Amino acid sequence: MNTVTLIGNLTRDPEMKGNGETKVCRMRLAESSGSKEGSPLYIDVAAFGRQAETCKRYLHKGRPVAVTGRLRFREWEGEGGVKRSAHSIAADRVQFLSGSREQREEREEVASEF
Repeated sequence: MNTVTLIGNLTRDPEMKGNGETKVCRMRLAESSGSKEGSPLYIDVAAFGRQAETCKRYLHKGRPVAVTGRLRFREWEGEGGVKRSAHSIAADRVQFLSGSREQREEREEVASEF
């Protein structure tokens, strides 16, 4: 079983890629595990299809989210032949988190779309 759940804040506005049926929304999440002293974990997240459209429409930099999905790992060769690697999450679910009135209203609007 390959399932991971992380809670954190978006480090930038989501970016939409693709057209038609292959829409992908890419985001970066900063997860700190409640530690004030340690460095946060930065991880890329990809949401697909209708969920991608919803993320692009309602999410923005700094917004807290909970992401559940599959952990992926990739390797490539960068400039100068340097080997690089990264983990990412293919999101099965992105839950919008917040406490402000405006953001609660956004959540209610999103929920009414489904």
